[in-house]
Amino acid sequence: MPGMSIRLENVGIAVRDLEAAIAFFVDLGLTVLGRDEVSGEWADTAVGLDGNHARIAMLQTPDGHGRIELFEYLHPDAIETEPTLPNEIGMHRVAFSVDDIDAALAIAARHGCRPLRGVADYQGVYKLSYVRGPSGIIVMLAEDLRKR
Repeated sequence: MPGMSIRLENVGIAVRDLEAAIAFFVDLGLTVLGRDEVSGEWADTAVGLDGNHARIAMLQTPDGHGRIELFEYLHPDAIETEPTLPNEIGMHRVAFSVDDIDAALAIAARHGCRPLRGVADYQGVYKLSYVRGPSGIIVMLAEDLRKR
């Protein structure tokens, strides 16, 4: 369908503790746009789970372009998995540009979230790090060194 309009609406992330995940992302600079509790036939149909019941929160980056939807399942029970590795196939990280990676890493550390290995310098253009965030999700933080 050439010419079809499409845009990224948000990235959804299931978390074990909605409040802890919200606190982490708000501390990084995102804003909570809204919260809700969803259930019912429409939610079962949309998600493909019978008895789907979750608490959700929509967060937005300060520029207004990036959104993440966090959700904590009340039913069915959330399924714990091993933390995702960077080379696993499938959805595994959310990335943010930050003005100061050291400040962002300090914020992450206050939430008990640490880099997988450290901070890398990509050809003097970016400093970046993968951080193990809330509920084990991977959050990439990148500082554009050309904007200093």
